[in-house]
Amino acid sequence: MRVPILMPKLGYDMTNGVIASWLAEIGDQVARGQPIAEIETDKIVVEMEALATGTLVEIVRDADASVVEVGEVIGYIDDES
Repeated sequence: MRVPILMPKLGYDMTNGVIASWLAEIGDQVARGQPIAEIETDKIVVEMEALATGTLVEIVRDADASVVEVGEVIGYIDDES
């Protein structure tokens, strides 16, 4: 089953962020809790952890300067269930 990776809300008033970098690549096996991306807000850069174990099968939003709204799909993990 494909599990969406959503732009997380990292603070009370956060409405958007930027994907600073992907720490995993398409085809990589990831484990729940493993850092898979770095998210930049107006205040900090935070590692985002995988919420499922499986294979990173799609990156919807590349790491660039584009602003991504909280809750927007940025990728997918196939949890192989």
